[in-house]
Amino acid sequence: MIGLQNQDQYDIKVPEDMSAINFRLIKQLWMFQAVAEELHFGRAATRLGMSQPPLTEQIKVLEQALKVILFERSRRGTRLTPAGAAILPAVKQFAYHVESLEKVVREVARGQTAVLQVGAITSAMLETVPPLLDKLKQRYPELTVYIREIDSVEAIPALEKGELDLAFVRLDGETKSGIETLSLAKDRLAVALPRDHELNNQPQVSIAALEPEQFVMSSRQVSPAYFDMLVSVCRRHGFSPRVLYEVRSISSQIAYVGCGQGVALVPSGMAKLAPDNVLVKPLKEEIMVVTSAMAWNSHRHHPMIHIVKELLADSVKLTNDGKIGACS
Repeated sequence: MIGLQNQDQYDIKVPEDMSAINFRLIKQLWMFQAVAEELHFGRAATRLGMSQPPLTEQIKVLEQALKVILFERSRRGTRLTPAGAAILPAVKQFAYHVESLEKVVREVARGQTAVLQVGAITSAMLETVPPLLDKLKQRYPELTVYIREIDSVEAIPALEKGELDLAFVRLDGETKSGIETLSLAKDRLAVALPRDHELNNQPQVSIAALEPEQFVMSSRQVSPAYFDMLVSVCRRHGFSPRVLYEVRSISSQIAYVGCGQGVALVPSGMAKLAPDNVLVKPLKEEIMVVTSAMAWNSHRHHPMIHIVKELLADSVKLTNDGKIGACS
């Protein structure tokens, strides 16, 4: 945790609003998060490097300050109360900001003032981000990059708030004001089918032929644009998809298809992830989807954004208007 130490030896005027900061409360919130994640006071104390009695006492003090009970303890263990569960997301977000601040302060103290905060979906962390980081390290050895795994839906608010400098996600061109996007990779939409499905006898599958099927879809909470685009495609061909499952990744879609739980519309390149009991068949209709895009906030002028775009230029073909298509 960052604190104010030996303030009197410096000629510093602390703003009135800053003088009201309760650093003890900050520490107690940090303790609350540890207990909430471990759901065990002993394990949380070990994680925090302290003994259990003072941790228990500090949680009680926090509950008194907030005037709510945060945990219920019984023979079955420790669990969050409704009040505890309600404040946990905000506390986690707060902890993330404090950790980010600490990282920046450490880098500044070491003379490394160039810091880049990057958010990425899992597939981008496997494919797009590693070669980019290699190029950045070669050209800018003083640059410090922090990576945060995110879902596509988290990218825009994180970029707007300045929590991220850039994001590698699946987004289309219709974003909120100030958030710009650059398509990095596109692929043709295909359908994943169980190997014993009757449609596998056809070289290509029409979308209309999927009307009676049950679908495994990428969750709308994870990627709203992708979900809405797939529903729109089906409706243009005469039906609304019957969604049996919503999952968090394309690999999960394919896994569910392998378990006989429906069919899935996926980028054709995902055939490489398909097990022996799943076939990824081309569609008769040519529908291109964006599988990876870079997003940034044009209102925040981070000097590395232009450089990253230059490094990616060899593998990116911009459209004339700079917009990107539907996303996966």
